[in-house]
Amino acid sequence: MPKPATQRPTLPSVGRLGLIEPPARADLDRLGWNTDAYVELLWSLSRAPDADVALRTMVRLADALGDGWDELNRALVKDRGLRGRLFGVLGSSLALGDHLVANPRSWHLLAGRVVLPTAAELRETFASLAEKSSSTSDFRILYRDRLLVLAGLDLAPTVENEPVLPFPTVGAHLADLADAALGAALVVATRSVCKDHKPGAPGPRLAVIAMGKCGARELNYVSDVDVIFVGEKADSVTTRVAGEMMRFAGEAFFEVDAALRPEGKSGELVRTLASHVAYYERWAKTWEFQALLKARPAAGDAELGAQYVAALMPMVWTACEREDFVSEVQSMRRRVEQLVPAGVRARELKLGTGGLRDVEFAVQLLQLVHGRTDDALHVASTVDALAALGEGGYVGRDDAANLTASYEFLRLLEHRLQLQRLKRTHLLPEPDDEEGLRWLARAAHMRPDGQHDALGVLREELKRQSLRVSRLHAKLFYQPLLESVEGQTVEFSASMSPEAAERQLAALGYEGPQSALTHLAALTGSSGRRGRVQQVLLPTLLDWLSDTPDPDAGLLSYRRLSDHLADQRWFLASLRDEGAVAKRLMHVLGTSAFVPELLMRAPEVIQQYADGPKGPKLLEVEPDGLARALIAAASRQEEPARAIAAARTLRRRELARVASADLLGMLEVTDVCAALTSVWVAVLQAALDVVIRANTPEGGPPARIAVIGMGRLGGGELGYGSDADVLFVCEPLGGAEESVAVKWSVTIAEQVRKVLGSPSADPPLDVDANLRPEGRSGPLVRTLASYEAYYTRFAQTWEVQALLRAHRVAGDDDLGLRFLLMVDRVRYPPGGVSTDAVFEIRRLKARIDAERLPRGADPNTHTKLGRGGLADVEWTVQLLQLRYAHQIPALHSTSTLDTLNAIGAAELIAEGDVDLLRQAWLTATRARNALVLVRGKPTDQLPGPGRQLNAVAVAAGWRNGDGGEFLDNYLRVTRRAKGVVLRVFGS
Repeated sequence: MPKPATQRPTLPSVGRLGLIEPPARADLDRLGWNTDAYVELLWSLSRAPDADVALRTMVRLADALGDGWDELNRALVKDRGLRGRLFGVLGSSLALGDHLVANPRSWHLLAGRVVLPTAAELRETFASLAEKSSSTSDFRILYRDRLLVLAGLDLAPTVENEPVLPFPTVGAHLADLADAALGAALVVATRSVCKDHKPGAPGPRLAVIAMGKCGARELNYVSDVDVIFVGEKADSVTTRVAGEMMRFAGEAFFEVDAALRPEGKSGELVRTLASHVAYYERWAKTWEFQALLKARPAAGDAELGAQYVAALMPMVWTACEREDFVSEVQSMRRRVEQLVPAGVRARELKLGTGGLRDVEFAVQLLQLVHGRTDDALHVASTVDALAALGEGGYVGRDDAANLTASYEFLRLLEHRLQLQRLKRTHLLPEPDDEEGLRWLARAAHMRPDGQHDALGVLREELKRQSLRVSRLHAKLFYQPLLESVEGQTVEFSASMSPEAAERQLAALGYEGPQSALTHLAALTGSSGRRGRVQQVLLPTLLDWLSDTPDPDAGLLSYRRLSDHLADQRWFLASLRDEGAVAKRLMHVLGTSAFVPELLMRAPEVIQQYADGPKGPKLLEVEPDGLARALIAAASRQEEPARAIAAARTLRRRELARVASADLLGMLEVTDVCAALTSVWVAVLQAALDVVIRANTPEGGPPARIAVIGMGRLGGGELGYGSDADVLFVCEPLGGAEESVAVKWSVTIAEQVRKVLGSPSADPPLDVDANLRPEGRSGPLVRTLASYEAYYTRFAQTWEVQALLRAHRVAGDDDLGLRFLLMVDRVRYPPGGVSTDAVFEIRRLKARIDAERLPRGADPNTHTKLGRGGLADVEWTVQLLQLRYAHQIPALHSTSTLDTLNAIGAAELIAEGDVDLLRQAWLTATRARNALVLVRGKPTDQLPGPGRQLNAVAVAAGWRNGDGGEFLDNYLRVTRRAKGVVLRVFGS
């Protein structure tokens, strides 16, 4: 040991190094790491999962090395890889630290260029030792040395930026190591039992078949190794060799478990191949064939092992034809889960809900069902099987990838927990054991993500991964469609008990499983072809519905649609023959209350859910073309009522089309707003044409009339719940007196509002003229001259601001254009608006902020009037228009987004601020539209956490449908936008 330095150098504090225990500084002194030459080494130590444990073990290792410490010390300074591997191991594994202290020269195994030996090299190393020694101590050291090397490579990324070992590599190497150890144990056992056995001479022919994780080559660091013995003879000598091999391996390496053999622990330890075949042909239970999925010759007689696999594997792939196969596998899974004590179920990585066993059982069941006809599924590894299932289409590619990622994450945590003391465990630390969980997070390569420290990241990941596994397990493992392999009719409610069906539906996310069963019974209870088709479709439809925010509402809507379209053969045929139609329909039904009501009255839109030659048929309709068709359809009707009905029909279809495409992520929010505006404009034009035609006297109309869109209608930015804000302007025709022209025009305007606002099952068509001069107390219709006189003499600041969004939408084009040219002089005055007007706008905005928010509304999440919401952004844009539009013609736009682009191009405010306002407007508009789609009626308030918020997130196109993440993003975006609003309004 070097003597401590007498002068105290300037080094990082022990706290900064992650060392929290009082002896830490003294330990550094004892190691001689108290000079500037060791600063980099100390920072590496600080990144160990438990720096205190690593430091204490280093002190013990230095004591054990004695004079050899200087060599290690020098190597640590020079060899970054050694630092990463050594400190990673010592900060993660107390047991391997003890091994190093007991065998201090083994640190050399971690130095220099370290690579994993091949399976052949491992077998050769262990076989060589087996020829020379029968000492369990020698073999234990060799085995721990090999674990040390693997763990060093596996843990190095926690300390240094070393490559991460893929999970399959770790599991496969551990299995190779187990094979080599089993082979060596068999050699030693044969020599011990057969006293006259000579080196190199053949012993009893005995094959060791690896089962479970070892057989699948995805072994844990610490695990029982499951085996089955196959002997040429099942005599006493062969049985004694097998028993001695198990004993020796248990003392030197790991426990060897032969309980998976025929008849379990009560059965013969060794059987001949013929005996094995006879047992599996006559007596084996379903779970035994499931276990054989992993069978692989690991040691002993290779030829006999290959014969065993060749004889039994064909039975595995026909096991699904056995009576009650699926129900037996499912029952076994439930029994396994019930064995876990309730108190530790949430901490159990392996057997708990959302744990490893969920993944393994689901995958194995699918393999057994489909593997009888697909050789690509004849693989042992869970990861390989998931890849094969995804490639073969039995599991969605995304589901396969997600389940693989979750499985590997849970296995990584399992490995870290086992490495700590080299004990077999699957239990996470107690929830209040923050130090234990923090250690686990660091050992599993987790780092702070900006919102959470490593511990927070671990907790979030555990929750997310467990929920994902639970969902996917329910989706894959309990598929009623699988019961068709039993030769039964695929009736969801008849193929299992009501209790089991309710459990399944609850696992799939149904909050009212009893109601769901009632719907299913009604859907499948129809006689004849319709009922049979529903029986085939429902398992898959339920599967897709389970992925939606509200599967209960989705199933109810599906039942209503099915009943409504009972006589329409195309409906079920489309769902059966067009997978895209069925999947998209389930997504829409399980997300929206708005669209299902439209589809009940416009079911033909469902056929547009299919894909055409150029993509989804939902996108084949051009909004402008639809608008022309709507106006033409109305014009062909003689009676006003029929004309409006025709317009409503086409509007209903267009709403259903646009909303469906929106929910399915096919349209940008700007496209949605443009399409909704286009159909509103068409409806207004159709209604105006119909009413004028019905009220035109013999001598012709006494006036021409134009409809000016205001607000969102004028800006081309309507949402699903938007009214149509309008102004009506008229002009006498043919020498008619102004009073006659105005009176007639008022009649036209009133009837347009009446016919469009009449009660209907469709979303309302409210025409709002309250932005006219003098508001509700002013005349409904004015002449162009009257408007000009009013705006020139009496226009208030808010009215000038409202005119910024005025745009002609229906009626006489020439009159509408002249109206806009007239108001241009009002809204874009040559000298700009006065300072007083700007002050008045700011005062009005402050008043709205203080008074207009509805009682009980949350100002942070009100999409229209809340912080950084639509009103904030639009008022900011309009203030800039009023101040600068007289100088910058590009600001002469009624569109909020187009004007924002012009503001940025003119550099009126920073481009970053423009982007913040743009993102806030788009985010709030998406959210506001999503609220209508989800709830079925207009609202501006985002809900709190829960199912409805998740549905809004999905409807708004949030990437993973996580309501919490969606809300966090909304709050972040609008908060930043509010900062811009405050700066602009205050400048």
